[in-house]
Amino acid sequence: MKKKSLFILIMIFLMLTSVYLFIPYKQLVNEYIFNIFKPKFQVSENFSKVDNNKNGVADVLDIVNGANNEVQSKTKYISNYYSGGYPPENEGVCTDVIWRGFKAANINLKELIDKDIKINTKLYPRVQEKPDPNIDFRRVPNQDVFFSRYCISLTTEIKSRNDENLKEWQPGDIVVFTKGYEHVGIISDKRDKNGIPYVIHNTKPHASTKNLSYFTSPIHAHYRWKFN
Repeated sequence: MKKKSLFILIMIFLMLTSVYLFIPYKQLVNEYIFNIFKPKFQVSENFSKVDNNKNGVADVLDIVNGANNEVQSKTKYISNYYSGGYPPENEGVCTDVIWRGFKAANINLKELIDKDIKINTKLYPRVQEKPDPNIDFRRVPNQDVFFSRYCISLTTEIKSRNDENLKEWQPGDIVVFTKGYEHVGIISDKRDKNGIPYVIHNTKPHASTKNLSYFTSPIHAHYRWKFN
């Protein structure tokens, strides 16, 4: 029995050593394997407490809760064009998580984006100078342009167990990916034991929550809505 236990320990040691020596992401190995036994890292709370809709919940958490409804409902990832713009409640894509989250805070993102596109059409390359309210607000590049104009832009770096860095990632923030694939999600109010936040998003087969470190595409942008 002792020999068997010793053999298992040796095998685990060899596996970890081989991973560390041969995988080109040594920093990630240090952070996510060798930090296993460290206590949960607490990140400073630094989000807006504004409650414009007077429901007793901070608007930023309304956004998170609205996005989480997509996960709880397992909204199917279906990419279609819809007359009127809005897809059925039980289907959508990544951008639908965003406007639905904002809707929970009484912010009509479609109306705001459509208005800005109409006035500043040339600023939105994806529109190609032909605004279409049926789809424009559901395109990642258009949301990115809009948020870059009206939100606070924040760090795109993510550092495990680093409070100065991680406190810049707060619930309700928007994260955008453009290299490799176009994608967008909302930062959750949940974090892993190293302080890395989770992202609420929708990709096949349905809406879900994933650790921010799960995404292999580099982060293009990180935004925060300006609550007054």
